[in-house]
Amino acid sequence: MTDPKKMKPAKPAKSESSKSDRSNTRWVAAGAAMGIGSAALVAALLYSNRDKRDGKPIVNHDGPKPESD
Repeated sequence: MTDPKKMKPAKPAKSESSKSDRSNTRWVAAGAAMGIGSAALVAALLYSNRDKRDGKPIVNHDGPKPESD
């Protein structure tokens, strides 16, 4: 009888379909990342134009002025 501790697990057979599945997964992940990134940019632009101070969007205000010595 064979000792189960000494047995190696069987490796799955590599086929062309597993390679194309991996390639498709990468394309899907890249597409999802592009969608998330573009949504984040749109959200940032909408947020920066939403708040108004002195009747103008914050994005149009000058930055903080440095203190003079």
